[in-house]
Amino acid sequence: MSSSSDPSIESGGLIPEQRLEPQNTRLINAGIATIHNTDTLRACVAYENANQQRVQIPCRLENRASEILSEGD
Repeated sequence: MSSSSDPSIESGGLIPEQRLEPQNTRLINAGIATIHNTDTLRACVAYENANQQRVQIPCRLENRASEILSEGD
């Protein structure tokens, strides 16, 4: 799949499940840190809200969103 056919997948080829499913929090943190665009971020937020509903992950995603927006300035 290419990122042009599915905006939730970046050039690294990771889908939200792959970024947010690992049991190891370091892998989840790495998955979040490698989000570089708002489309992928939105897909991860939607996935988390629909499937996991953990408190800490949306906070991390929100922090990453702030970083992405500040990088665009």
